[in-house]
Amino acid sequence: MSLEIQWTDTDPATGGARFVRAERFAGRWRFKTRHRRREDWTLDVPATKAMWVDLLDGLERRLPRREGVSEADVTAVKKILNALHSE
Repeated sequence: MSLEIQWTDTDPATGGARFVRAERFAGRWRFKTRHRRREDWTLDVPATKAMWVDLLDGLERRLPRREGVSEADVTAVKKILNALHSE
């Protein structure tokens, strides 16, 4: 089963707003971005620590509502963040 979470943030390169989409499919998270609504997504964008933090926030907000998010999803993203923190 796939899971998709979207949010907006600030593009570190330009300082402008951008749309970010995190998609989990086959146990792997992939990030996509775009700068305008009607643009094509830029696929397989390297994830920054801030993107992982935003993803974790989105997962934790959806968990009580049971919107396809499990405790295992939250735990897996926390492990990734801990690994990034220790680097």
